[in-house]
Amino acid sequence: MATVMREAPYVPSAKPITDEDAELLFRAHQRLEHPSLAARLSGVVGMPIEIALKLLPKPWWRRLHAAMERGIAKALNAAISSLRVGPITIAHDRFYRVLGMGSGAFGGYYGLWGLPMEVPITTTIMLRSIADIARSQGEDLRALDTRLACLEVFALGGRTEEDDAADTGYYGLRLGLALSITHTSSHVARHGLQKGGPVLVDLIRPVAARFGPVLSEKVAAHAVPLVGAVSGALINRIFMDHFQDMARNHFTVRRLERKYGMEMIREAYESFR
Repeated sequence: MATVMREAPYVPSAKPITDEDAELLFRAHQRLEHPSLAARLSGVVGMPIEIALKLLPKPWWRRLHAAMERGIAKALNAAISSLRVGPITIAHDRFYRVLGMGSGAFGGYYGLWGLPMEVPITTTIMLRSIADIARSQGEDLRALDTRLACLEVFALGGRTEEDDAADTGYYGLRLGLALSITHTSSHVARHGLQKGGPVLVDLIRPVAARFGPVLSEKVAAHAVPLVGAVSGALINRIFMDHFQDMARNHFTVRRLERKYGMEMIREAYESFR
């Protein structure tokens, strides 16, 4: 059973943010506020991803989206429970990219018929990579808060260019998920992770609402005629790169919040607008 670990109240230092940390925060801001996946996928499939999306049968996509919601929670437990909890290590991004490319090659070879099997596998690989990145940034994988923060990456990576308003910026999205995360954490603290299914679904639903459109872009790229195993592997490479980038910057911000306090980091982050 996952333990809910609460950090001691943090008293921010009077020290200003160092130049090195300010640079890391600026880079995180640039990536988290302007995520882009469609343009990179369009370059692989040779057509605008918006056109590729029209190739997807809507009833088929709805079934895949429903399966995605059901599978995220299972993928989270499978991904993190098998990852050794230990000292901070360098994240093994390349290893997970190779695994993701292998899964993508399978999906590309079998086309739309292979995607219902490929997508859950890719999601699990991606969550394991996200958790690995979290550990490399000093997060405790035993803490429920860390596991839920891994889920947040799916919502952050699912932003669109229309989401640049303050209420849908990085901190806006985290604030929007905060109530569900708090509710889930308190429920699991009382009843345990095994009985946390219903409230976990309540958290997964808004995450899936953000992750779904991005997943549809990946699926649409696979749906383009003549996409084979090689292109399928490249599509998954881009997909993995995208969410690894989101995870790295998300957990960089969380690490800086632990170091300086959330208020100071949020104020500095929002000053980059």
